[in-house]
Amino acid sequence: MEKKKTTAKTEEKVKPSSASGKLIAVIRIDGEVKVKPEIRITLDNLRLRRKYSCVIINPSNKSHMGMIDKVKYQVAFGEIEKETLVKLIEARAEIIKDSTHDKKNEKKIDAEMIASSLIGGKKLIELGIKPFFRLHPPRKGIKSKLNYPKGVLGNNKKDINKLIERML
Repeated sequence: MEKKKTTAKTEEKVKPSSASGKLIAVIRIDGEVKVKPEIRITLDNLRLRRKYSCVIINPSNKSHMGMIDKVKYQVAFGEIEKETLVKLIEARAEIIKDSTHDKKNEKKIDAEMIASSLIGGKKLIELGIKPFFRLHPPRKGIKSKLNYPKGVLGNNKKDINKLIERML
């Protein structure tokens, strides 16, 4: 009959959603100056190498969720909706170029198909698209030093969609 003590640290852990088909968007908010080496390595592993870069990850991957938990004070993350994902792909997706790439042979990106494939479990690299998106700074600004809900750092839940649309 022992009661488990819950600390603030265990309650803050990132909880992956159990629903299949949900993806998490992670946006780097913090810059590159005065970042601890272990945080920098984790951001590099997530492919968040520059400020305002974005990656889409699957919440069922526990190693990625652990990395997000480690860098939650440098990034904004939340569950991305399909409509926002389609807009993000249309506006910011880049095709992986090979050595035989010409401007004449440039393919068009089918955002709906790519979004459906991502939700189905495929990766961006398998679809021939770079695994990160470069975004603009958000229109109307952000409070980049404060945690959500006063600022944007940490888990933004559904409000990440509004932030991404301001950054397209």
